[in-house]
Amino acid sequence: MPLPRPTNLPSISTASCLARSAVATFLPATSLVTPSKRHQSSRASEHRALTRRNLSNTATRSSATAGMATHSKNSTLPAANIKNAALHHHLPERRHVPAPLNAKSWPSRTDYDTSNSIETRKYLKTYGLTPPGVETFEHQLKRCLAILNSRKTPIEKYQYLSVLRNTNVHLFYRLLSENIKELTPLIYTPTVGEACQRWSELYTQPEGLYLSYDDKGHLHSVIQNWPHDVEITVVTDGSRILGLGDLGVNGMGIPVGKLSLYTACAGIHPLKTLPLCLDLGTSNEAFRNDPLYLGSRRPKVTAEEEKEFLDEMMAALTERWPSIVIQYEDFKNPFPSLERYQDTYTMFNDDIQGTGAVILGGFINAVKQSGVAPADQRAVFLGAGSAGVGVAKQLTEFFMKEGLSEDEARKRFWLVDSQGMVALDRPGKLAEHKLYFARDDNNGQQYKTLEEVVEYVKPTILMGLSTIGGAFTPKILERMAELNDKPVIFPLSNPSSKSECTFEEAIKYTKGKCLFASGSPFPTLNWEGKDLTPGQGNNMYVFPGIGLGAILSKSVNVTQNMIYASAEGLSTSLLPSEVAENWLYPDIRRIREVSVVVTRVVIRAAQKDGMDRELALRNLSDEELDEYIRARMYDPFTEHEKIGEAIKELTGHATGINGSKSSTTERPSTANGVPSSGQQTHGEPLSAQAL
Repeated sequence: MPLPRPTNLPSISTASCLARSAVATFLPATSLVTPSKRHQSSRASEHRALTRRNLSNTATRSSATAGMATHSKNSTLPAANIKNAALHHHLPERRHVPAPLNAKSWPSRTDYDTSNSIETRKYLKTYGLTPPGVETFEHQLKRCLAILNSRKTPIEKYQYLSVLRNTNVHLFYRLLSENIKELTPLIYTPTVGEACQRWSELYTQPEGLYLSYDDKGHLHSVIQNWPHDVEITVVTDGSRILGLGDLGVNGMGIPVGKLSLYTACAGIHPLKTLPLCLDLGTSNEAFRNDPLYLGSRRPKVTAEEEKEFLDEMMAALTERWPSIVIQYEDFKNPFPSLERYQDTYTMFNDDIQGTGAVILGGFINAVKQSGVAPADQRAVFLGAGSAGVGVAKQLTEFFMKEGLSEDEARKRFWLVDSQGMVALDRPGKLAEHKLYFARDDNNGQQYKTLEEVVEYVKPTILMGLSTIGGAFTPKILERMAELNDKPVIFPLSNPSSKSECTFEEAIKYTKGKCLFASGSPFPTLNWEGKDLTPGQGNNMYVFPGIGLGAILSKSVNVTQNMIYASAEGLSTSLLPSEVAENWLYPDIRRIREVSVVVTRVVIRAAQKDGMDRELALRNLSDEELDEYIRARMYDPFTEHEKIGEAIKELTGHATGINGSKSSTTERPSTANGVPSSGQQTHGEPLSAQAL
């Protein structure tokens, strides 16, 4: 059941909010220490004033909402919800003060950048600690790609990119932003699956925060060790990592990779992200007996014990960072936590809501291109777990918006699990989350295989969220092509080894007729002299925009309308040329612009639901809001320039981060024998071909 919302608690002052967000420490991971007693006392005092995400008392709420009602230009928008944070009627200042200049202890690992100017190196006290040449970004990227291409296997490439992210974060994101299509499969799915399986074996340095069940009762103190101000966290308990089962603390690779995409795709500053892994034991006996396993060797805690732990964790996170957005990822049973926390905290579950939204975005375009009216669509889902049911519920909402009743929309779906078609009269007890879509019109007939269900239903749509590789057999694909002019084939399981079919198989056995989208990447295919590009229903199309939209709007909750809006925004983000090629998703290389669209519609949905607390955004047109979003995105190419300009102001040197005149291969001396810096520009994007 949802947690109750406490009342009669003080709200945060605007000054307190600004003071907390103005400082971003930049300590090396080895510097994470327990705060001093004086610091703890100060924190405790502050936390008593801030409290955790609560509604103000009734009198305060009534007064504030009355004032807000006259503020917005759009009188149809509801008054904003008040929840333990000040309401902002004016646009905030630009975010992200250059980290090293705010650091309590530097130089940090990122300060040893070979593109830093001489003046910057002197100011950061790294002069002489790096090779003397001042490089251009192009030279840095060329070296990175050469090293990357020298690595033979995806996991070796993953390891190199992890080292780069931890030693030069801005260079890592420059490399990633220039080569997002090529590098995403290396930093996230499918390579992250192997990385998680071998996390304890490959471990070299800390990335993220671990909360152990042994810490229960003092999670707040452990969270204080994280040195940065956080806007968003991705949290997992490792109990269902991709399709690989319970990996325990080895699941940390998922939050790390996911937050890298939040930064690359939506521009959330890397220092504002928190990878979080919960060590609640593991049911994986092989890990418990592995001497290299880095987690506790206890069996997985009970559901009740986990609920109590999560209650404490959610309270502690929001007490430390009152506006934090919390994304749940890869929990074995995600529904209870979503239902318990979604109306109390700013949280969402990407497995349920993000997956459903990204598939819905492609599905909307597939329905348009198929030529079959929504009322005549018939969708067979292989996989009736949390992801399958979550996706089906999202698509149900689409059918309802197209004019169908809820019952009519629900009956567009047939779910298939390991025992066959999900029906109310099937022997045995059905899991509660399957009941909504359980069929009652099968006249007592039980269909035990996917092939039987396809023959019975004659579907227009075939979706797979089963993690059963090859489940869409040639015979089933051929039958889909016989039944439909443009069959919709969505094998959505990750990683690629678990995909229900490959792009090549779908094209071959439907004779090029299918509308295809997968969960894992597949290469372009030449079919009858034409290059066909597969659609990939990757959650990275929507979750970065959902997160950034919640952050910028300071949303109280992440509502279902915000999730649905992200799907609609995605479906409208294709270019005319992409629509002409029958693409279902936009080019992933345009992911930043896609994220701007998704972020904007998520903010608008938050406003319509009265969840936003950044009220000044209500006054912006869509074009102005898009520019506002772009201006607040972290840009790894300009981050160094910000630092250089700040140093210029502090020291009076007339130089940017890379100087002004001298070449990058020369070091002309000054009267003091200290060379000046070289000029550098961003240059043309480099290719990551042959990765």
